[in-house]
Amino acid sequence: MAYKSLAECVSDLEKNGHLIRIKEEVDPHLEMAAIHLRVYENQGPAILFEKIKGSPFPAVSNLFGTLERSKFIFRDTLPKVQQLVSLRNDPMKALKNPFKYAGSAMSALSALPMKTPAAKNKFLKTTISALPQVVNWPMDGGPFVTMPQVYTEDVEKPGILNANLGMYRIQLAGNDYIKDQEIGLHYQIHRGIGVHQSKANKLGQPLKVSIFVGGPPSHPLAAVMPLPEGLSEMTFAGALGDRRFRYFYDDEGFCISADADFIITGTVYPNENKAEGPFGDHLGYYSLTHPFPLMKVHNVYHKKDAIWSFTVVGRPPQEDTSFGALIHEITGSAIPQEIHGLKEVHAVDAAGVHPLLFAIGSERYTPYLKERRPQEILTIANHILGKNQLSLAKYVFITAREDDEKLSTHHIQEFLTHILERIDLTRDVHFYTNTTIDTLDYSGDGLNSGSKVVIAAAGEKKRELWDKIPADLKLGDGCYTSKIAIPGVLVLECDKYISVEKTAAEIAALNISLIDQDLQGLPFIVIADDAEFTAATIDNLVWVTFTRSNPAADIYGVNDFTINKHWGCKGSLIIDARKKPHHAPELIKDSNVEQKVNELGKQGQALYGVI
Repeated sequence: MAYKSLAECVSDLEKNGHLIRIKEEVDPHLEMAAIHLRVYENQGPAILFEKIKGSPFPAVSNLFGTLERSKFIFRDTLPKVQQLVSLRNDPMKALKNPFKYAGSAMSALSALPMKTPAAKNKFLKTTISALPQVVNWPMDGGPFVTMPQVYTEDVEKPGILNANLGMYRIQLAGNDYIKDQEIGLHYQIHRGIGVHQSKANKLGQPLKVSIFVGGPPSHPLAAVMPLPEGLSEMTFAGALGDRRFRYFYDDEGFCISADADFIITGTVYPNENKAEGPFGDHLGYYSLTHPFPLMKVHNVYHKKDAIWSFTVVGRPPQEDTSFGALIHEITGSAIPQEIHGLKEVHAVDAAGVHPLLFAIGSERYTPYLKERRPQEILTIANHILGKNQLSLAKYVFITAREDDEKLSTHHIQEFLTHILERIDLTRDVHFYTNTTIDTLDYSGDGLNSGSKVVIAAAGEKKRELWDKIPADLKLGDGCYTSKIAIPGVLVLECDKYISVEKTAAEIAALNISLIDQDLQGLPFIVIADDAEFTAATIDNLVWVTFTRSNPAADIYGVNDFTINKHWGCKGSLIIDARKKPHHAPELIKDSNVEQKVNELGKQGQALYGVI
């Protein structure tokens, strides 16, 4: 389907049973988000909100809520685009089989952006405050655009083919923003817009920014795609949507997506920031208030029958999880092809994406030696940590394909078990200190600042992992409930975190208790505030462990040592995953709003049979 608009997509989804309408008036403050979250949890359809309190515009969410629905939306173009991405990484494929890939070349050509000045007549003007003021979480600093396409051009090389289209959150109101005149532009490190703003700042010029909302579904997907360098997001949007990206420039020189439902134009001046946030984010916590670029609004355009598009961000899985699954479908092995020896890499969604990365590589450096140990996979890990947004990973677990040809990075427990059975804790833990981590991760020692660790394991299985706690295991004072979460991982509930000094004393006491015990089957101990919750599911385990710890500060070991600057331990590795004073608060739903959503699920109501 070559959708010309978001409205066409909505109509197609409804006709085929993939969308429901909510005709009752809904409140954009928490209620719309709560409805979305409940429908997504039940793997329900896309949702069209017809009447929104305080806004004349309808809104749609959960378009990409399931991989099946995403595949339905792009059912006619997905195979061609997969070929295009594959060819970008391995152009020799086309030379070896020109007839098979002939269509891909035509797709690329037909995807070139198309200037359409006549489309100016399709747009009307409105204000920021007339847009749906969707607030997702109780502590959010205001309404946010959560499905934006933020367009900027390179001031040194202007034009659409050198432009960047990214999905960076936009705060529409709240804090100290002047109503209808200012909005917040939040983008993190390693984003293309940062390069453009740096160049504009250097020249002392304001950066022109256009924010598109809605349009054909290929457009927001293009904004989040990790595209190979040199492949324009606008070209990709055209290929995926089977419709050339149409655009024009308004009278002030801002680029306008002719197919978008809404466009906000404005300028970002050098060194002009304002407080942005808090905002409930994809790690499952709030990202707190920090200074981010201030965008001065010039115009807000909309189509006559415009539909606002939004999503809700929170602890995974959420709609952006399904986005990620679709991206994996499209890119396939694109990243492994860029790093020699890498076979698989997976950012673990259940742990908030960036905190935890699983990888499988080749281990071929010394095939003549009987014992295989991490060598080549350490080189691969270094490549991973130097690659775009993969460089934000905090924990990297990597192993060798040669040890198990069937192992998958997408099966969390099986992958961790494989590592735990093989790891040598005296040798296989490698730290990176005083470095960058994800902007949204507050486990470090400052904004964007923290540490990383590579845990690499290769070779034969070394141990049988504990699947139950031995009756004679002795733990230190201050340790209460203990649970085996998965074989080889003990979750230990201890006193609440107080300080670095108190923690040092607690770890010392635990060390004294465990140092003379046989811990061969217990490579990992996780200290948590709630052992029952943490050990209940594998998702809880990885979420608590890897979002609430900073490797260099929170990893300890039984009988640990440092030799030639290398840290290791002869007993279990300990990760302190308790909440710390500098951590951000976790996301908690509003109970009153949840009750209203419950009512919508009753017989005769809009969500009956859906939730």
